[in-house]
Amino acid sequence: MKFHTQHGRPRRAWSGLVTGVILLLLAQVAIGGAASAATSAPTSTSAPTSTTGIPVIHNVAMDTVAAMQPSWNLGNSLDAITTETSWGNPLTTKAMIDFIKSQGFHSIRIPVTWSNGQSATAPYAIDPTLMARVKQVVDWALADGLYVDLNVHHDSWQWVADMTTQHDAVLARFNATWTQIAAEFRNEPKKLLFEAINEPVFNKATDAQKLQMLNELQASFHTIVRDSGGRNATRMLLMMTPGGSGDQSYLDNLAAQIKSMNDPDLAATVHYYGYWPFSVNIAGSPTFDAVSQKDLTDSFARFAAVFTSKGIPVYLGEYGLLSEPGSGTVERGEMLKYYQMVADQARAAHVTTALWDDGSYLNRNTLQWRDPALFAWIKASYTTYSGTVSTDQVFVPKSGTATARTLTLNLNGTRFGSLWNGSTKLVKGRDYAESGDQLTLTAALLARLTGSKAYGVDATLQVRFSKGIPWQINVLTSDTPVLSDATATIDSTSVFTIPTRFNGDRLATMEGAYADGTGAGSASWTTYQAFNSDFAPDYANNALKLNPVFLAALKDGVPATLTFHFWSGALVTYHVIKNGSTVTGTTGTSTTS
Repeated sequence: MKFHTQHGRPRRAWSGLVTGVILLLLAQVAIGGAASAATSAPTSTSAPTSTTGIPVIHNVAMDTVAAMQPSWNLGNSLDAITTETSWGNPLTTKAMIDFIKSQGFHSIRIPVTWSNGQSATAPYAIDPTLMARVKQVVDWALADGLYVDLNVHHDSWQWVADMTTQHDAVLARFNATWTQIAAEFRNEPKKLLFEAINEPVFNKATDAQKLQMLNELQASFHTIVRDSGGRNATRMLLMMTPGGSGDQSYLDNLAAQIKSMNDPDLAATVHYYGYWPFSVNIAGSPTFDAVSQKDLTDSFARFAAVFTSKGIPVYLGEYGLLSEPGSGTVERGEMLKYYQMVADQARAAHVTTALWDDGSYLNRNTLQWRDPALFAWIKASYTTYSGTVSTDQVFVPKSGTATARTLTLNLNGTRFGSLWNGSTKLVKGRDYAESGDQLTLTAALLARLTGSKAYGVDATLQVRFSKGIPWQINVLTSDTPVLSDATATIDSTSVFTIPTRFNGDRLATMEGAYADGTGAGSASWTTYQAFNSDFAPDYANNALKLNPVFLAALKDGVPATLTFHFWSGALVTYHVIKNGSTVTGTTGTSTTS
């Protein structure tokens, strides 16, 4: 399991178990991405509308998990290492749980790292203080009428991962852990669910060994809980794939195990963080394009084919993106399209979704959403597919004449309604033209909106459709960004800063290549490096940053050419060379596609 850090707080991210599968695709992505992005800034493609949903199957398990939609994760709290507040969130309060209930969530996933208060040797006793604290939070949620998913979380990589070489000790500790949890919660209401283990990984194991060990753990979990009596005899239990992956073979294995248990109160749980290159903005994938969309629709089609179409419920215990929503890694409009399609495909497949929140969505100190508009979009997506537009950014050159811009409407089953600038309804024929899936903003409108000639956002237009949330389009004044020469002495922690005048533009991605065409940067298999990992814009301080991971990967004494792709279509090249501890950067050429 990997962690990303935002503002010093570790966050849950993509499981390392699926990396091998993804890497098989990256060569194709790198080639395709380079071909499509080399001549212009990335552009969005139209998102397909909802697929036809499978027939609803009613049984106790399916209806129970359906009633849990939508769900929310209390992430980086009781699962934080080593205390509840270690990763930047405050102590969980009843008011916090009440707030989640008030926001329309019907269930809450409570990840717990039990090793925070458990002996590492037999009898593997859990500290009563930790157990009591977990029970307190669980009971607050149950008292609010929420369903609760309680699990064994980061223990999966802390000590369960050693099962390959320490089979008996790991199995004994796992059994002791669930024996204690089952005993403590045996009489809790049946709205409490147990999840065997979060994203299990097994060190130095083959796929066959991973499946064998996970099957053994989950079979033991099932027996322990059922034999503990009370309401545990029929409590809903969630079983997971290795790493939470939606790989076909993993899903098939889990389906076979659930079937073999002949227990009607079982459900499958998996995770989804999107197509990896898009989710972290690498390999020339800054947009929610056809490749990313297909990864999503294929994943939910598998969930439906293997599980829900056969009456086995699926709880998507974590979903989101691998980059923080406020980090700028994934452009906002592309992010909105992604979240909406996840919800749409989940509806079609009868999958319940649990938003992973490590504190990046809800400010748990103030009980306010950090980005209310983003949350409103996510909330609406649970029931409605809103119309979107091919972009949420229109750039008008300061140094040139405004020209008309034609955008694509992704109607998604809606009808175009009207176009607004704030509280002013714009006039069709004068301000815009609309026909079919085409929306044209006239040159006169854009010239009027950007008349101040100040760089940045001059106006925010609102496209209203027959249903759903309106789509926002920022109209920005910009010119081609200008980079300056720089030199610096670096060490392993240094950031190389390129003085930059962004001139109202926004960075989409960066390409790094040596003269032979190979990638320059930490991702040598692609020329397009990872946003915010290898490089990052610093708009407030007028700089582009080349981060330590990128600098460390540069070949000594070998010049590299960087191409910065901006959302306006501007391409700006820059040359860097590292000689020992000295990095020198010089300006290159600028073009506009």
